[in-house]
Amino acid sequence: MIRTGTLIFLLLGIFATITHAQTDTLKLNLPQAEVLFLKQNFDLLAANYQIDQAKAEIITARLFDNPELEYENLLYNHETGKFLQTSYAYGQFAGSVSQLIKLAGKRNKNIKLAQSGVRMAEMEYFDVQRTLKFELQNTFYKAYFTAQSVNVFDEQIKSTQMLIKAYETQLKAGNVALKDVIRIKSLLIGLQAEQTNLLNELEDQYRDLRMLCGLAPNAILSLALVSAEPDLPLNQIPYLTLLDSARNNRSDLKRSKAALDYNELNLKLQKAMAIPDVEILLSYDLKGNYPEKYTGIGLKIPIPLFNRNQGEIKKAKIGIDAATTEVNKYELLLSNELFNSYQNALRNEKLFEAIDPDFNTGFSKLISGLIKNFRERNISLMEFLDLYQSYKENVLQINQVQLQRLSSRAELNYVTGTNLFK
Repeated sequence: MIRTGTLIFLLLGIFATITHAQTDTLKLNLPQAEVLFLKQNFDLLAANYQIDQAKAEIITARLFDNPELEYENLLYNHETGKFLQTSYAYGQFAGSVSQLIKLAGKRNKNIKLAQSGVRMAEMEYFDVQRTLKFELQNTFYKAYFTAQSVNVFDEQIKSTQMLIKAYETQLKAGNVALKDVIRIKSLLIGLQAEQTNLLNELEDQYRDLRMLCGLAPNAILSLALVSAEPDLPLNQIPYLTLLDSARNNRSDLKRSKAALDYNELNLKLQKAMAIPDVEILLSYDLKGNYPEKYTGIGLKIPIPLFNRNQGEIKKAKIGIDAATTEVNKYELLLSNELFNSYQNALRNEKLFEAIDPDFNTGFSKLISGLIKNFRERNISLMEFLDLYQSYKENVLQINQVQLQRLSSRAELNYVTGTNLFK
């Protein structure tokens, strides 16, 4: 029997373990998130199973048709009054074995068609990966900069709360007007409301990030940013180089070309299907044929008089035309997406480079001096509120510029199908 003291100790230990588990924070940068994504994303795993299913089609295509066995026996001999006799004197039975032999290379054409289906499934997998990876990168950047903006509000809310306490003390002493205290409290409420909206957005972004990485809902994330610089500055990377890279690496374009190959192989198969297959037959008959104990060999072949597989051949030709149109569509889509993304990325790079790197540090010092001057009554309340609002808006705008820059880089990775920015 467990003593009361021991039980309390165990319960405290379990509670401490649960509390520790609930407060564990997963520190994550983008490369680490991408590793989790590749291992644990459910959509990616499901797409990978599609490849395995397509590979199973190759196994099916390689199999030969099974031989067929046929046997017939005398059921009842009315002369002897007996059932199922097989003896030469009183019985009768016949049997045959047949094997279908496919002509015109149908088996090999089916194998090649199944192999082409595997290539399509693989390209589909890589396109799902490309799309979800872009979503992961974009969501990561949004969550990171939203968290940075939340931190800005944290600092402002804390400093405003301290300012309110100081002003309430001064209000009791009769040194400030009530309306000034109310204005500062209104500022605090506005900051808290804006921060709450940002926290709601951040929680949605964390939810999406956990889903993309296959993480549990109670995983508390702390995101860190790593450099995403290309080997060359973006404005030194020629557009035509990016276009060639996209044409060589875009999985959706490769998938459309694989679909065209599939339809071309299917047309060859359907034309081969118009050629009849041969069935070879070996038979034995005890007494129902001439001579008795008859053994025979036979061939069975359909005459292609009416059905020459015309419908399936036409469907295969239409499939080639449709697949060709799809290839042309993706080539045009690719070039348009790349041109648009490249121009946006150049504009975002230019805007980011125009920002003074010391701006944040200088502005932080400025806001500290601003609060000090306001406390000492060196500036009016209106001046303080105006400068305070400007500080917040500028910091949030810088976060937005950085987000747009990194998102446009992630989009260039997406439209070129490469890891230009790692």
